[in-house]
Amino acid sequence: MNTVEKHALWLRLLHWFNVPLVLLMIWSGILIYWANDIYWLFFPEAFYKLFHIGGRLAEGIYIHFFVAWFFIINGLLYLIFLFASGHWRELFPNRQTPRWIIPTILHDMGIRKEPLPREKFNAMQKLAYSSVIGFGILAVLSGFAIYKPVQLGWLTACFGGYEVARGIHFLMMLLMTGFIGLHGLQVVRAGWNNFRAMVAGFEVENDN
Repeated sequence: MNTVEKHALWLRLLHWFNVPLVLLMIWSGILIYWANDIYWLFFPEAFYKLFHIGGRLAEGIYIHFFVAWFFIINGLLYLIFLFASGHWRELFPNRQTPRWIIPTILHDMGIRKEPLPREKFNAMQKLAYSSVIGFGILAVLSGFAIYKPVQLGWLTACFGGYEVARGIHFLMMLLMTGFIGLHGLQVVRAGWNNFRAMVAGFEVENDN
């Protein structure tokens, strides 16, 4: 067996630091939505009672805005390193990505037995990882638009108004939550070697 370097230190540090930040942002966001629950379809009253969320608006606002700055700084550092290191070439979709989407899905479902191209990220991973960057950017911008709708009126107007910006902000939360769930399942499916690569930075390969 031999070890193969997989993920750089900066990527691993920023990735793991982002985990509690995103989870805290989602949780505190739900605490805030309780005060004006226009999305009751997603969070019925029983949900609030189960997790004892009611009446915690001030707590939610404090956590949300405090953690948001760390989320933004971490995201900016990630983008800087992403482009400075050239890692974006491996992560972002290219001209070959669309033709490998269906084969990758079939391969993950166990229907297609032929091996996929040897790349650091397959077609679906490229789509998912690059998309979640966009989700994060839209979440931040729409967050500012609803946080300062007067001072940043131009930004709020770009989103089509306060209510639209709020809807987009909520949608980004749902998409990021969905990404976290699917990402977690994929990590479990990929096994310990893949998880270790994101912790230690290397994978172990068999010599055969």
